[in-house]
Amino acid sequence: MDKKNINGHPHVSYERDVYELSEAEDRAKSYYEWLDTRRTVRDISDKPVSKELIENLIMAGSTAPSGAHKQPWTFCAISNAEMKKAIREAAEKEEYDSYHGRMSERWIKDLEPIGTDWNKPFLEESPWLVIIFKRVFEMEDGVKNNNYYVNESVGIACGMIISAIHKAGLVTLTHTPSPMNFLTKILNRPDNERPYLLLPIGYPKKEVFVPDLARKPLEDVAIFYE
Repeated sequence: MDKKNINGHPHVSYERDVYELSEAEDRAKSYYEWLDTRRTVRDISDKPVSKELIENLIMAGSTAPSGAHKQPWTFCAISNAEMKKAIREAAEKEEYDSYHGRMSERWIKDLEPIGTDWNKPFLEESPWLVIIFKRVFEMEDGVKNNNYYVNESVGIACGMIISAIHKAGLVTLTHTPSPMNFLTKILNRPDNERPYLLLPIGYPKKEVFVPDLARKPLEDVAIFYE
């Protein structure tokens, strides 16, 4: 690995595998077809998942690009049964209020094919909960410094850990009880962090059914300017 200074900062040489066009096309198609088998799963088994596996999933998510390389995220991994129970109770309270007054009739109708409600047993049944907090700012020597492109950076990190979860043969779902401030309190997180996304992680139960839904075709999600 070669090293050099550029504008007074250390840089290292970067190399990676590259492929001829036909192979690159095949690899991209194969990756898409594999990712297309990913589904949101709410029926998560209590079968144990090792801490080492969770650590590697988190590190995969943490490879995401971020504004000025500030890496403005904290992944909180929870396997403690009492803490998971407290999170479920608080989340279900918020969800109940949402389904009984906060959410519009249209929103509730749009959720009917998915079959969700305010009950969230997966928050206790899943062997792990990983809650991603966004770090809005950092305190350095008593000075508050804002991070850059925080929502974009954390959103990418979430997508990458979700992909890693699928790669490991596990399942998850994106859970965003609103409001989510109770997570800050339960986990005793500092003032510079805000809850962004909750991911229950585990193996699927022996029998799982998911909604018979279809993803939008290419022509509905992309426009090419050639």
